[in-house]
Amino acid sequence: MESRNPVFNNSKAFSRKGYATFNDAPPATAGQLEDMYNAPAATGVDTGRMTMDDVVIKTGLMFAVLLPLAVVNYVLASPLLTIVGVIAGLVLGLVVAFKQSTNPALILSYAAAEGLFIGGISKAFESQWNGIVPQAVLGTLSVFAVALAAYKSGMVRATPRFKKTVLIAMGGYLVFCLVNLVVMLAGGGGEFGLRSGGFGILIGLFAVGLAAAMLILDFDFADQGVKNGIPERYSWLAAFGLVVTLVWLYIEMLRLIAILRGD
Repeated sequence: MESRNPVFNNSKAFSRKGYATFNDAPPATAGQLEDMYNAPAATGVDTGRMTMDDVVIKTGLMFAVLLPLAVVNYVLASPLLTIVGVIAGLVLGLVVAFKQSTNPALILSYAAAEGLFIGGISKAFESQWNGIVPQAVLGTLSVFAVALAAYKSGMVRATPRFKKTVLIAMGGYLVFCLVNLVVMLAGGGGEFGLRSGGFGILIGLFAVGLAAAMLILDFDFADQGVKNGIPERYSWLAAFGLVVTLVWLYIEMLRLIAILRGD
């Protein structure tokens, strides 16, 4: 019985005069069947889907842009370049985050801006607290390693409740940062505004813990993306999330160590 569907009737795939049917196709030989059976399974590269290697490579590319520019501005100690980095990084970061952009040029431009900012802020802290930059780098890498180990071992899981708690905590922390900024502009508080003394240490520890929790969410995004077979271009977004969190964690480490040293 012929199909009454005009789409099927006009399609070569469903036409008697179109493509060959299974009955018309020549049978596969034993050798061909053996080759098909032994062929390796299609990978993410073959299917255009995101793999964990994609995320690692894209993250490495971002740091390959960020770190040299950080070194340049660390040496130059240019306030202008630092301010440009702050403003450009903020604008580009918001654009990528809200548009969920996977544009490599946009994301690498963000990495460049963050490099200028990191170099300038690192020099400012190092000038006042000698040796603080290596300490902050070591602290950042340590927290990253612990968060990754906790996630990979299953000790910490990005459950819906965990995600909700982290987002609420992040919202509260952002409100505190805005209040602290107003206090600092008004000339109140200590060198870091309300983040001074014992209270500043507690806030710093909370911020580091919150950044570690955000790393768990970043790992989960990449992991779920690979499992769900999302397009390869989203590896740029996963890398962006990791770099944003690591930069934030590094800044929090600088501030926390400075408060602890207090000299």
